[in-house]
Amino acid sequence: QAQVVESGGGLVQPGGSLRLSCAASGIRPITSMGWYRQSPGKQRELVATIGRGGRTNYADFVRGRFTASRDNAENTAYLQMNSLKPEDTAVYYCNVRSGIAVESPVYWGQGTQVTVSS
Repeated sequence: QAQVVESGGGLVQPGGSLRLSCAASGIRPITSMGWYRQSPGKQRELVATIGRGGRTNYADFVRGRFTASRDNAENTAYLQMNSLKPEDTAVYYCNVRSGIAVESPVYWGQGTQVTVSS
């Protein structure tokens, strides 16, 4: 059974850091893993993606502050978030793609809340 589980969210002050984790199970193969976020009243937006070989892609609003990484042996992805801003407050979702074709299956986690506030 395919499962994607995020963890690591919480409340942090502006300028602080958090590290999110995404554990995938029951999914083979795992190609790209990505992070998205959604704030109230906004559409879900891409934050970062990381390919199986480690190639990363970042949204402009997080480039230089967030770092995506992954452990292929553990089927786990991470998002290190530094210099957090109040506008980073959102539910963060992990996205796991199985395959390279456009129609390849995509799995989502349930999300983890990140709140940046003083």
